[in-house]
Amino acid sequence: MRRETIINATGSFHNPYTPHISGREVFQGEVLHSSAYRNPDRYRGHRVIVVGRGNSAVQIAVELADSSHTSLAVLRPVQLTKTKVLGIDLHFWIRAVGLDTFPFWRFGRKTPSPSSVADLADYRARLKAGKPDQRAMFTSFYSEGVVWPDGTKEPVQTVIFATGYRPDLSYLHPIGALDAEGKPLQTAGISLSVPGLYYVGLEGQRSFASATLRGGGPDAKYVVCKLRRYVKNPL
Repeated sequence: MRRETIINATGSFHNPYTPHISGREVFQGEVLHSSAYRNPDRYRGHRVIVVGRGNSAVQIAVELADSSHTSLAVLRPVQLTKTKVLGIDLHFWIRAVGLDTFPFWRFGRKTPSPSSVADLADYRARLKAGKPDQRAMFTSFYSEGVVWPDGTKEPVQTVIFATGYRPDLSYLHPIGALDAEGKPLQTAGISLSVPGLYYVGLEGQRSFASATLRGGGPDAKYVVCKLRRYVKNPL
């Protein structure tokens, strides 16, 4: 008997995510996602806010701060990590101890999202000096700028959201593959709601390395192994 199978390998980084902030529809400045940012030239002398606390947010804000008044709007302060330990690149140690491929999902835990930023180009010193500065996330927009948590209004010309990506799997919704938020119902790349449906390339699918060059291969092998078992012994 023929068994229908699908491997969805569209990845997680082609659908930029921008959270809804009250008042955005009346804001007259520019709003963009970090994926659309190219260089600081067009923002020279502007008042710019970069939303986020990850690598992209910090890198963009530091670059902009050289030629514009730039702030990072964050929910929690940026955490920085040294790029080298004992003179060796941090990624070597992550691979050596197996952290980047550790299967958190086997223990009933979601793969935690990276919470620290690689301290490139003296980021720690730059943040300490306030170039860029960090501020608690603004609460809303108004026509000319943003409203900070203390109620202060500040004119702003540009807001850049470095807030990551979300899978765009809406085409799988009709078959019941997604939850209410549009995220795939899956564990380690195996659909929990549609027999024969598999995923490769999801962020945090099986480990920190999933959706990267290091993790894509092992994830694919795991999924193919499960697929073969399904074909031989379907549910």
